[in-house]
Amino acid sequence: MATGLLTRTRGRVDSFFGIGIHGSTVRRELMAGTVTFLAMCYVLAVNPSILGDQGDLGAQGIPTQAVFTATAVAAVVGTLVMGLWARYPVALAPGMGLNAFFAYSVVLGMGIPWQVALSGTLLSGVIFFVLAVTKIREKILNAIPLQLKLAVAAGVGTFVAFLGLKNAGIVVDNSSTLVGLGDFTQGTTVLALFGLVLTVVFLVRGWHGAVLYGIVATAVIGMISGLVDIPDGVVSMPQGLDETFGQALVHLPDAFTAQMAVVVLTMLFVDFFDASGTLIGVANQAGLLNAKGELPRASSALSADAVGTMAGAVIGTSTTTAYVESTAGVSAGGRTGLTAVVTAVWFAVAMFFFPIFAVVAGSGAVTAAALIVVGVLMARSLGDIDWSRLEFAVPAFITIIMMPLTYSIANGLAMGMIFYPVVMVARGRFREVHPVMWALTAIFLAYFFLLAE
Repeated sequence: MATGLLTRTRGRVDSFFGIGIHGSTVRRELMAGTVTFLAMCYVLAVNPSILGDQGDLGAQGIPTQAVFTATAVAAVVGTLVMGLWARYPVALAPGMGLNAFFAYSVVLGMGIPWQVALSGTLLSGVIFFVLAVTKIREKILNAIPLQLKLAVAAGVGTFVAFLGLKNAGIVVDNSSTLVGLGDFTQGTTVLALFGLVLTVVFLVRGWHGAVLYGIVATAVIGMISGLVDIPDGVVSMPQGLDETFGQALVHLPDAFTAQMAVVVLTMLFVDFFDASGTLIGVANQAGLLNAKGELPRASSALSADAVGTMAGAVIGTSTTTAYVESTAGVSAGGRTGLTAVVTAVWFAVAMFFFPIFAVVAGSGAVTAAALIVVGVLMARSLGDIDWSRLEFAVPAFITIIMMPLTYSIANGLAMGMIFYPVVMVARGRFREVHPVMWALTAIFLAYFFLLAE
């Protein structure tokens, strides 16, 4: 009887997700979901280190335990929606780069309280959802030149890598040259370098959990050497959401300002194109694109991403988006939404292990390698930019270089958007500039005047 029930259950699961149709098996999907989790669960340590009050944000940050729990819950909700609604083998979690924008550009740079920043994240998710279910999405996608989309991805990568280098002590402040090389005799810097080398070796060897394994190995060596605190426990009940849940709704009226308009627009822009690119890339690797190279159920997939962002903001974390690490699960055979559901289950289990992740999140030397490697992976789009044409090269370069040098993703994005129409007009190609681009240029010019004030 039990065997018959198991068979019927498997049949229903297969039918719902289309496992057999896509040439997969339930066992393969279970394994793929586990691989995806191992490849991306580093976010449970890195996100609290960026947004939490034990990192660079200090008292301006979100309570660290709350960030950890919110990160796990947001990953569970977003990934489940993607798996059950869009039925893609794609996992979601608070995005790297977008969390840096939230912390360093919005909270530190603009002095906006994290509660209001969460409201901005919620608004960006709402707008994203509206765009995803209408044809406006396609118009905006077509209006932004591909070269600028590639530059934004690469620029965010350089910024994230710069954060990692700074947290590692490899790059430090220098009164004469602004930045300089750190002290390699410092224990924490040596530990970070060890972690970076090890993570790169794992990555080059093709290990799907390279970033996670690098973090674990670095943390263990750090504890043995006394450079990293030893956890005071292993398991604890999830806590902290009472400090963050609903703050995005409470402070929503404070988000309707000119300054926050730029914040929301930047969050929307980065998430919009990052999610689109990730979904297409993962689907292509899984062989899920149709004959025209289009993404089936694209509206559902992008809507799921938007729902993840809205849920994450209400729970208490920065923009939740599709993770390119989902390709690890695809390479392990994942082809359907069951892979995503399994990944979500693992995130639900992981939220009970805060004591371990808290130690990692509190050490910049341990998480530095993860940020640097993520930066490297994001910067791969540099190779797709047409550097031979100045009308593309100039705005792309300015976008990329201004993000780390001004310590702001928003500034780099704004500068690139402003320069693109300028160089196109100079080339005599002003008719090729979409009206949406002119509108964005005006918005970002207003943004810089607002900063001056």
